[in-house]
Amino acid sequence: MWQLAVSPLEIVLRTTIIYLLFLVSLRISGKRQLGQFTLFDIALVLLAANALQPAMTGPDQSIAGGAIIVVTIFSLNRIVAEARLRIPMVQRLLEFEPTIIGRNGKWLKDQMEEQGLDLDDVHAALREHGLSRVEQMKLAVLEEDGSISIVPAAGEDTPQARRRRRRYKRSAF
Repeated sequence: MWQLAVSPLEIVLRTTIIYLLFLVSLRISGKRQLGQFTLFDIALVLLAANALQPAMTGPDQSIAGGAIIVVTIFSLNRIVAEARLRIPMVQRLLEFEPTIIGRNGKWLKDQMEEQGLDLDDVHAALREHGLSRVEQMKLAVLEEDGSISIVPAAGEDTPQARRRRRRYKRSAF
């Protein structure tokens, strides 16, 4: 239970490789938020975690090995977060740019398709910003965090949008 089957350095190296692979995979998959995962997204993450766990632990199933993995993952996460704040190139690699998905009362279908958004997503964002028709929108932006910002057209008298910002994301399939 407490005896390591492989060296601690090997566990740290395996965990680091898997963490970086997973980080790259998440970056490639698009603007995602946990709160908007579909059933398919949850299944994907659970299956990926289950598939990657043996690659991190190797033949080791000890508590000490698990502790080394947890410390390594949290340390890597902290290092990546600090690098993102301090190194502009890392920030550019890890963060998305905002994408304009609507302008002057019209949706930009190509941009919406590229970002994996459908009309249900953008119409929900309109309603959350107090607008009932797309013609009332001056600008719609899919933000880097997956939320949709809507700027009403001049002269539109809209109630204040809800405080909770809904997150939108690309579909996994």
